[in-house]
Amino acid sequence: MIGPDSFHTIIEPFKIKTVEPIRMTSRDQRATFLKEAGYNLFRLASDNVLIDLLTDSGTGAMSSEQWAGMMRGDEAYAGSSSFFRFENAIKELTGFKHVIPTHQGRAAERILFSVTSGPGKVIPGNHHFDTTRANIEVTGAEALDLPCEEAADPSQPAPFKGNIDLKRLEPLLQARARQVPMCIITLTDNTGGGQPVSLRNLRDARALLNQHGVPLILDAARFAENAMFIKMREPGNAGRTPREIAREQFSYADGCLMSAKKDGIANIGGFLALNNDNWADNARQLLILTEGFTTYGGLAGRDLEAIAQGLEEVLHEDYLRYRLRSAEYLGAGIRDAGIPIVEPPGGHAVYIDARAMLPHVPPELLPGQALSCALYVEGGVRSIEVGSVMFGHTDPQTGQQVPADKDLVRLALPRRVYTQSHVDYVIEVAQFLARNRAAIGGYRIMSEPAALRHFTAVFEPIGPVTC
Repeated sequence: MIGPDSFHTIIEPFKIKTVEPIRMTSRDQRATFLKEAGYNLFRLASDNVLIDLLTDSGTGAMSSEQWAGMMRGDEAYAGSSSFFRFENAIKELTGFKHVIPTHQGRAAERILFSVTSGPGKVIPGNHHFDTTRANIEVTGAEALDLPCEEAADPSQPAPFKGNIDLKRLEPLLQARARQVPMCIITLTDNTGGGQPVSLRNLRDARALLNQHGVPLILDAARFAENAMFIKMREPGNAGRTPREIAREQFSYADGCLMSAKKDGIANIGGFLALNNDNWADNARQLLILTEGFTTYGGLAGRDLEAIAQGLEEVLHEDYLRYRLRSAEYLGAGIRDAGIPIVEPPGGHAVYIDARAMLPHVPPELLPGQALSCALYVEGGVRSIEVGSVMFGHTDPQTGQQVPADKDLVRLALPRRVYTQSHVDYVIEVAQFLARNRAAIGGYRIMSEPAALRHFTAVFEPIGPVTC
């Protein structure tokens, strides 16, 4: 039988009921806006952005059922009925004993690491993203990335490049298990290009960690996309539903933290879910001190309702096929323009290999930042650098930039926001930059904070700003 998957055009599995206008701008206007923002795309006003691919976090469009749930929101300070719906949805999905709401994912990170980590401890994972790493390191602990071997080469496709490297995890546990309060595996691996983790890798990691009494925690921000990749790529899972696979993912862990602004398809919110009674008790006390009471955790009742409904909708197979297909379509268009990307495209984003695309811009002159600025000035497309700005640092002795191992530019697709024509426009902008890549120059950092510098740093172009 012929169905939508038999044709090239992507049909969004939803109808548009409400629209938000996009303010059109000229190239000269965007060049001025970028200069006024210190060449930092985080500092741009959203009204001055045409296609906003900075992040998929909290930027999605909610469904009619989510909006209906928001109208039902119980705003009681304690014991809200909306919390119990939220709690039940998470327990039914994950199987974890304790559910602790937070205003977003980084709050869950801060609470978890505050009650479990500290100087002398090390937390291994496949890849720690920016706030995860910062919240670990602020306690004095070490955030240790152990990505699998396949992740080292962005250009070479592999089905599960988000896997943790068990061959490197095992000797760490043998030598330092007492200093490892937990292992964190991120689903999908954002830093590594939105790459999925296999069930086999989760299962084997669980068995290895059990030998040393170390808990496994999942960063579940994109758990549903990971489950869909497993259904499509891991043998023996084609006939299963995404929900069944998601439950198995969680069954290998002792808890999870989640930004519900991703696969919760909500504009704000997150949670920490745990089996450990002591961790949960300490986390709740810190929650009351810093976020709010245990049945709202910094969220309004309407937000708890939206998340509970979003966790249901995100596992609909039609939605997930559309979601992954959209990223694949964007990746194919950019690849066909001769631009190297992390292969294969991830579930929520396409990652351009800026270092490979701009070989004339050395890593210390921040090729990812250069490409991000060019995308904005030439096409009004806002992206994010995932490379030497985000994960590198300035040497305090020499003042020189110490680059990261890769310089990527992430084009993150908000959920249920843009249509195929918007994606076609982004591809056209990328094609233009590919033809004129030699004219793109580097950048230097003029000022930066002590941590998470990519959010607020000020830059200066070296040579022409764009093409």
